[in-house]
Amino acid sequence: MVFKSVSVFIVIFIIIGGSFLLLHYYMDAEGRNAEKHSAHQVPSKQVSVVKQTEAQRAEVKDKEKKNLEAVKKTQQKQAVIASARLPAAKKLTVPFVSQLPELPNGCEITSLTMLLQSAGINVTKMTLAEQVKKVPYQSDGYMGNPNQGFVGNMYHGNRNNPGLAVYHGPVANLARTYLGNRVIDLSGSSWTSVEQQIASGHPVWVITSINSQPVPAGSWHPWRTRSGIIQITFMEHSVLVTGYDKTHVYFNNPLAAQSGSKALKKNFITAWHQFGNQAISYRGQPLEKKDDDDD
Repeated sequence: MVFKSVSVFIVIFIIIGGSFLLLHYYMDAEGRNAEKHSAHQVPSKQVSVVKQTEAQRAEVKDKEKKNLEAVKKTQQKQAVIASARLPAAKKLTVPFVSQLPELPNGCEITSLTMLLQSAGINVTKMTLAEQVKKVPYQSDGYMGNPNQGFVGNMYHGNRNNPGLAVYHGPVANLARTYLGNRVIDLSGSSWTSVEQQIASGHPVWVITSINSQPVPAGSWHPWRTRSGIIQITFMEHSVLVTGYDKTHVYFNNPLAAQSGSKALKKNFITAWHQFGNQAISYRGQPLEKKDDDDD
């Protein structure tokens, strides 16, 4: 009788224990599945936030694009209005300076000399050539950057010690040492801004091509500088724009024998665009305030 009771008790214990183990295994399996599922599934709130952030970024980019388009349209309208107010033709008489024979590579500096002399500054091309910032033609495997200074040798152009050019930044900085805040760096502006300066009586330093024609694609070369690769051409040239009319641009060419050079307007402007619309001019002298006693 005792043996049967013990046997029954053992059977019951085994059944209960087995059920407990099965239940524990089931719950553990469910937990692992839940963890595995959650590891591959982004919570709905997080998905919503991600989608919302992407939508906001897209909205910001769209607004920036529309704002940029609006600014461009405004600038175009202003240019049209300004152009309509300009005289149909204008020519200035400006001192002429030749870059030859001293500065065969110094067209930018010679054109700056004419610009400053037109503003009443008594300075020579040789003084400016000495003062302008310069960078080596080549150093440590890198080519000189004309945005940082005159590249190479300005005084002669042999193959052993060549010279390239200098762009508007260093030239404008040098001009400011003589004219201060009267200097206007128009680089990047429209051609209308150039004609506005001419109409106001101030010539404009520019960079264009050596023949005032668009530079062929094959004449541009990659130029590896410390700041990155830029495109340069040995057909670059600087002149001082002194006038315009409907079909032509008039300028002092430092390689010419005298002032009064001219080129077809369409070709000249196209070449000017190729060099990034580089242009420098200056404001008129501020009027002196009169004393009350002078009235």
